[in-house]
Amino acid sequence: MITALAAAKAYAATQKTGGIPGADAGAIQGASFGDLLKNVMGDAMQSSKAAESAMAGHVQGKNQLIDVVTAVSSAEASLETVMAVRDQVISAYQEIMRMPI
Repeated sequence: MITALAAAKAYAATQKTGGIPGADAGAIQGASFGDLLKNVMGDAMQSSKAAESAMAGHVQGKNQLIDVVTAVSSAEASLETVMAVRDQVISAYQEIMRMPI
């Protein structure tokens, strides 16, 4: 489960880069919300694939167990972040739909 401190650090990191992890602030001025979601989902998928690769490497005797645990933890944090964003987007949509016209 993600802690409040980890969430605060992730939020602060995304604020410096405009919400795209690993990007610099100057390159993302023209990025749309759709591009942002696409990049975040790509990062989550990459993290998941890295965890799977680490597990396969451990089974073959190439990786240490700590590497596998670290990769799986990173993938889990990415998945929890994506799910939290999804929940907030759904909540915002439902709130908009409840607004009187």
